[in-house]
Amino acid sequence: MANSKILVVDDDPYILMSLEFLMKKNGFDVAVARNGAEAMELLQSMQPEAVLLDIMMPDVDGYQICAHIKSTARLSACKVVFISAKTSEADVQRGYDSGASLYITKPFSTRHLVKQIKELMVPAAP
Repeated sequence: MANSKILVVDDDPYILMSLEFLMKKNGFDVAVARNGAEAMELLQSMQPEAVLLDIMMPDVDGYQICAHIKSTARLSACKVVFISAKTSEADVQRGYDSGASLYITKPFSTRHLVKQIKELMVPAAP
């Protein structure tokens, strides 16, 4: 897991900053995008192992970004983790249906989030 690349995408600057800090503190190599369009641009040049993704953003929403990741061959192995204030069963189901590995609702425990991300990043035994 040494220096796994993570892309954090959120239009809330406070959440973005705290997630960036939290992931760096836990040994991840972190890139950030302040909105969906920025995320789509970054994904053209980087290949993160995981993307922490907000759903509700002003331009390109999280579901669209997730669909793009899952339909792009070189990105398809990337783990998508939705972190969203959308908590209804339908929203959560839509997140998993679009290809998410995890769906975490806001507010969330940072300790719990880091633990789940670390578990997600461990390669499955053959």
